[in-house]
Amino acid sequence: MSTQTQPSDVRVLQRVVLPLQPDQDILPLYVEGPVGATLTDPAGRSLPVAAEHQDVAHVLSRRSFEVQPKTRASFGTYFNAFPAAYWRKWTVVESVRLVATVSGSGSFFVYRSNARGNTYRVEGEAFEGASGATITFQLPLSNFADGGWYWFDIVANGEGATLDEARWETDSDRAQGTVTVGVTTLNRADDVVALLGQLAADQALLDILDRVTIVDQGTQHPEDADGFADAEKALDGRLRMIHQANLGGSGGFSRGMSETLDEGVSTYHLISDDDVRTEPEGILRAVTFADLARRPTIVGGHMFSMYDRSHLHSMGERVNPWRFWWGSVLEAPDGHHLDKHALRAAPELHRRIDVDYNGWWMELVPVSVIREIGLSLPIFIKWDDAEYGLRAREAGVPTVSLPGVAAWHVPWTDKDDSLDWQAYYHERNRFVAALLHSPYDHGGRLVRESFYHNVKHLLASQYSVVELRNQALEDLLTGPEHLHAELDTRLARIRATRAQYDDARIEKTPGAYPPVRRKKVSKHGDQARLPAGRVGKYVGAALGALKAIRPTSDLSRQHPEAEVAAMDAQWFLLSRFDSAVVSLADGSGAAFYKRQPEEFRRQLERSVLLHQRVLREWPALAARYKGAFDDLVGQDAWKATFARTEKQSK
Repeated sequence: MSTQTQPSDVRVLQRVVLPLQPDQDILPLYVEGPVGATLTDPAGRSLPVAAEHQDVAHVLSRRSFEVQPKTRASFGTYFNAFPAAYWRKWTVVESVRLVATVSGSGSFFVYRSNARGNTYRVEGEAFEGASGATITFQLPLSNFADGGWYWFDIVANGEGATLDEARWETDSDRAQGTVTVGVTTLNRADDVVALLGQLAADQALLDILDRVTIVDQGTQHPEDADGFADAEKALDGRLRMIHQANLGGSGGFSRGMSETLDEGVSTYHLISDDDVRTEPEGILRAVTFADLARRPTIVGGHMFSMYDRSHLHSMGERVNPWRFWWGSVLEAPDGHHLDKHALRAAPELHRRIDVDYNGWWMELVPVSVIREIGLSLPIFIKWDDAEYGLRAREAGVPTVSLPGVAAWHVPWTDKDDSLDWQAYYHERNRFVAALLHSPYDHGGRLVRESFYHNVKHLLASQYSVVELRNQALEDLLTGPEHLHAELDTRLARIRATRAQYDDARIEKTPGAYPPVRRKKVSKHGDQARLPAGRVGKYVGAALGALKAIRPTSDLSRQHPEAEVAAMDAQWFLLSRFDSAVVSLADGSGAAFYKRQPEEFRRQLERSVLLHQRVLREWPALAARYKGAFDDLVGQDAWKATFARTEKQSK
């Protein structure tokens, strides 16, 4: 097991690595071919250009790559380019050394970019008939204030060349920190075993890894999964399994933090989801970055799609303070497909991106920061990571989402959890976080926007969603005491509530519902179509609002009036029908929505009263939550919750 080491003169900041397993889909994240000719749009702006892909057959090992004769291999890629602007801004590093070992014959070129994505050749060196020859470049970080990367290319001569290994390093006398990885899991045993195998696969990571703490809150345990014993053995005594009641992500992550505090060994605690695949080198980089940071710093990892594995889905998150709503820092709403558009030719990725928080799919937190600002809020799921980032920032602790540190995770674009049982937690926890951190006296636009959303859900016949959102506000108004007290019991009540509503009853079998029938068929037939343009949306909204309180047709109770795809299930379309079969965002099933005028009136009136009350009581409510905050996130309160729920589960 690792222990904190004494300072050394040389610190490796980033090793050049290749995929743990042969995988052509993710190879463009590690090494690319040359970028083709530059393209421009009609306004003269540069367009992203795809690079020629390398072949995974040329990967010789985790550290070495074969460059075919008379070809170019570029390491100006997500995992192997050096994000110089981040190191300049947040760490004490003033210059880096690129040290590479090469064989064969060719040329070694070093490049840099600026915040605009412009590329400059920095240095170059030829090598002929080399066998493990070392090439070194000393590179300053002085010109990376707003953005920019360093990287290198190798161009092979006729006999070919090999990159034996390469690394980015600096001189430092700071001590090497160590890390505990805390994973929360719920019935994803196979995913946990796969993650454990990845953590154990890199010896350099094992050298600084003190502990892997798995907080198991489910009924399908990792210990029972194939491969667990081998993964446990590979971790060589570092694995600790903890079983507890389902306290949500916030309860599982807080348990992991608490255990790390009590052990008192690690410098850092890495929060990790269970259903991720990781690049172990990223954890090493996060620890090194935090070791060399100017002040205690949270280091977050980016997210790639688990399904489209070269799709960069998130580079960190921000919270809009007026709306008090989260959102990606990426300008491109769909992220970046780095297998289609190389990093070197994507100018928007060269500007340094600063964030408010990082998702808890992968985040490294200094243990000293946990001691200072506490554990997670006891809010089960949603907004726990965002609130923690805002809390840390107020304490003077920045969050840096660091390129080259990443995990693969299921993207939220393939689901819409604001319409399922999580609607309650979305609503309540957004308000809790705003009461604690909003800079505005009454939460800015939050209360008004929340009411608007309720109206839209009602017009869409999503009554279960509004019921849960109203319950969330009712619980919010009772004060902070309910957070710990109901952490383990609220979910069962939420599920019972949803079971009463048609829009929450999901059928997974195709053809489970009766065929579409309408008394009056439109000129488009039975096909539901989104209205064209803004005017069409306004007209649809107006007609839907008028229809909302009118009686429904008897036929619509037995037969849906339309089938609506999830991507088209907008409130201004759904409001036009007395009933509709609406598919889920993940494609796994559908629900039979039925308009209910009396339920619409009841929930609308309740929503009006609740939002008026929240707005009226905001100052006093904020004072109550802020006054109780230290206790809510304190280790003693969390340990009491762990003990209470353990007794109840026996």
